[in-house]
Amino acid sequence: MDDAKVFGKRLREVRIWRELTLREAAGLAGRSFSFWGQVERGERAVTNRNTLEAMAGALRVHPTELTGQPYPRADSTTSEAHAVVTAVEGALNDYELGERSADIRPRPWEAIAADLDGLTRDLWPRADYAAQGAVLPSLLAELHATYVADPAHRREVLVALMSVYHCAASLTKNLGVRGLPMLATVRAARVADELDDPAWSGVVAFMRGASSGAVHRPQQYRQSVAAADALRPHLDDRRSIEIYGMLHLNAALACAAQHRADDTVTHLDEAAALADGLDDEVGAFANLRFGRTIVGMWRVSVATELGDGGRVAELARDVHPEVIPASRQSVYWADLGRGLVTERRTRDQGVQALIYAEQLAPQRIRNNVFVRETVADLLRQARRDAGGRELRGLAWRMGVAPRG
Repeated sequence: MDDAKVFGKRLREVRIWRELTLREAAGLAGRSFSFWGQVERGERAVTNRNTLEAMAGALRVHPTELTGQPYPRADSTTSEAHAVVTAVEGALNDYELGERSADIRPRPWEAIAADLDGLTRDLWPRADYAAQGAVLPSLLAELHATYVADPAHRREVLVALMSVYHCAASLTKNLGVRGLPMLATVRAARVADELDDPAWSGVVAFMRGASSGAVHRPQQYRQSVAAADALRPHLDDRRSIEIYGMLHLNAALACAAQHRADDTVTHLDEAAALADGLDDEVGAFANLRFGRTIVGMWRVSVATELGDGGRVAELARDVHPEVIPASRQSVYWADLGRGLVTERRTRDQGVQALIYAEQLAPQRIRNNVFVRETVADLLRQARRDAGGRELRGLAWRMGVAPRG
């Protein structure tokens, strides 16, 4: 059974459990009766946040209740990524700032810092979740122990903890694990309070929006705007400029997910104006890479979210994603591909973009609900030509179609 049919089956089961008729559920979601019926029958795919979240909201469930995340392990690469989640969850639960377990003896700070550098400069940018999960628990344990035992490095430890918690939130969110991204964000908020630094407080607000936006987009929007406003007095600091810009991009995505096109453009333009004033193409603060390239990439992503697939090729012409690490590049290529496949004349380009996205970061892309839905939908339309064979290979690796 392909992903669209699995989604439709779940949708029908939850609707019946809620004792709603098809027409009642469609009305609550602001969708047509015929559209809802087509989705339940596996004849239409749900390929954007607005539709997924509207359907989940109508049925009063989390979106993952409909998508089935985290997904079954379709291959060894995906299995290895999911296998680390339990250890990461344990570390997020076990360690509190200021507490030290008696059985943890941290290495010298230089050794810990070297592992942290490997995580933030290599494993995180490549979206290698299996490798990240192998080092995150021990890093959290040692950092918390060092915070207590080594006052000379306390501030460095706090900054390191912000990075590790941000990485943990990204890993668990992108694997579709509920609860843990917000737990990591809560832990990061405690660290940011100790740092007493507006820029790091802004990072927590960005993490919060990324972790919980799917549940409540209006709240994501309000929190992002409020946090950006709080940073206005601090825009003489390059770090504050970068996170201020990222918060506007967060707000733009929240608006796009609600199909508020004019507000989306307003926030994109605000971020673009900031990026244009920076000397560097790509920023360095908090692994967010804010700059002109990121803004261009987000323009493509929100155009896809708004259903404006006809514009994504034009928007992509001025974007040079190669200057950004593979993990974020992969999302750009996936969103570009999702937009391109909506137009018949650019469908083959779109399939190639999706395949390239998966090559860049397989663990991330194979767990992306909208890519999976798009691939399942394309698979039903594919003819048995070269492009069709490539598409079936991608679908098989993602676990949305049988081999052959």
